[in-house]
Amino acid sequence: MASTSAPRPSLSSAASRIASAASNLSSDNQTLIAVKELENTVLELLESYDDCTNLSEAINNVGNNYQPSAQPTDFRKLLEDEIATLKAESSFVPQKSPLYRQFKEAIWNVHHEGQPMPGEEQEDIVMTSTQNVLLNMTCPLTGKPIVELQNPVRCVDCKHIYEKDPIMHYIRTKPQALCPVAGCPKSLREGRVICDPLLRIEIDEIRAASRSNAVTNVEDYTEINDDLD
Repeated sequence: MASTSAPRPSLSSAASRIASAASNLSSDNQTLIAVKELENTVLELLESYDDCTNLSEAINNVGNNYQPSAQPTDFRKLLEDEIATLKAESSFVPQKSPLYRQFKEAIWNVHHEGQPMPGEEQEDIVMTSTQNVLLNMTCPLTGKPIVELQNPVRCVDCKHIYEKDPIMHYIRTKPQALCPVAGCPKSLREGRVICDPLLRIEIDEIRAASRSNAVTNVEDYTEINDDLD
């Protein structure tokens, strides 16, 4: 009597499927490893950027504050002490940098474009653009929007943004210059009001977002007019 049961898959077929699954898993793991290594590299670069900023500022501060004396000066120690002070006062965190967020968004969008990143659904404010990161959108001294500033600078301590020449004049003409943004208690020093590389990137992002919104508004207005016609 012939058997009516379904034929069993051959061992070679099962082995082939296992090999294929193992290959896919290995490929996924290699991709995850590569992304993690790239992420670590980005964080290292951001930390190096902060170190370079502190070194540059330390050199500037030592040069401005140095007073010759009869005793030999250990400039290496002066720089090291100044760098240590700057690091202690700094609030820089690589994981909170706009560039790090851009990297994370780029990786996420490879397979999830248009979907919110994990955790964003629960946030009270979803940071969809750099505009959410900047603390002030106009210079407190000139009243100009930051996108129109010729030489934007930012205070290392309070993160407020100004036009360079007016804020430097403001600092030099006041014995104890406080940040001119209403309610900000931070003191300003020339060496700590700088144009960091991220600032121009952030301002360029705002310009691009403004242009995109303007185009969208024009398109919406055109559609309304077409409907009325």
